[in-house]
Amino acid sequence: MPKVIVGMSGGVDSAVAALLLKQQGYDVIGVTLRTWVSATGEDSRCCEIDDARSVCEKIGIPFYVFNCVSQFEQKVIKSFMDDYLHGLTPNPCVVCNREIKWEQLLYHANVLGADYIATGHYAHIVKLDNGRYTVKKALHTEKDQAYMLYRLSQEDLSRTLMPLGDLSKDEVRKIAEEAGLTVASKPDSQEICFVTEGDYADFIEGQLGKGVSPEGNYIDEDGNVLGRHKGIIHYTVGQRKRLGIALGKPAYIKEIRPQSNEIVLSTDDDTYCRTVFCRDCNFQAVEGLEEGQKIRCTVKVRYRHAGQYAVLEKDGEDRVRLTFEEPVRSATPGQSAVFYDDDGCLIGGGFICGTIYD
Repeated sequence: MPKVIVGMSGGVDSAVAALLLKQQGYDVIGVTLRTWVSATGEDSRCCEIDDARSVCEKIGIPFYVFNCVSQFEQKVIKSFMDDYLHGLTPNPCVVCNREIKWEQLLYHANVLGADYIATGHYAHIVKLDNGRYTVKKALHTEKDQAYMLYRLSQEDLSRTLMPLGDLSKDEVRKIAEEAGLTVASKPDSQEICFVTEGDYADFIEGQLGKGVSPEGNYIDEDGNVLGRHKGIIHYTVGQRKRLGIALGKPAYIKEIRPQSNEIVLSTDDDTYCRTVFCRDCNFQAVEGLEEGQKIRCTVKVRYRHAGQYAVLEKDGEDRVRLTFEEPVRSATPGQSAVFYDDDGCLIGGGFICGTIYD
């Protein structure tokens, strides 16, 4: 059977992925990419080395640790902080998957003579009739992670295995428990992997200094000053809670303006729009979009979004336009809009860069 290296985070999902592949007869190697270390020496939740090593010893497979701290700092953390300072709301996992995990795992697969890499993501990889590879939604939608994988290239996909696509989380935990893996009941990570204390804004201020994001004005859509905010890195479009302002009625963030350091507040109804623009798009099921071509698809504008129908088309050389059939709430600049066909396969996706409010 072919050789495969499995990206081991120290969690139950990657542990079971490695176990299943070994049971299927693959020559399996466990690999942990060390991406971040705190000032106190604590690893991130995506690279808990001791747990990953313990699993590999139990399964009976070789285990290696590779240092990617410098690459992660430049490609993920720096980008993450820059986005917040420019009024965007990034999803670092989307960037990390392509720029760190797949890039590094494939590099080390080549060094170790492995045919494939594998991860514990809940998704499928399929080859379409047109010869292209794409990510397809997992069988159980509550754990589906296809949204996070839209930036993977055809080369990435052609050499990747995802053995958990048909399993539920409960089934994965049961497999781990029956195999005697110590991570069987380990809780899922809920936070950003490199933010181990406080919130993301605390992390940014800890890295760059308390004054990096100064106070500014809340304004309404007519430019009237409503109050003061504590710095744009603390906020995101669509946010209602923890605004620190009382207007006598619910207020929502409609827009963040980094150039003037202002945050526009409005009503919930005013956060809905029909037109969304995306930049830096990556396509999987199709090679790209032709001029004038329109594709009706389901679009998720954030990970927990159920998805809504929209028409996808080119809008110049570097971006696409999404026209939604029903208004979509809080399409947030910096987040990803991901496009699916009717079979749950990824057409592609891109970073939200603008909206038109009706």
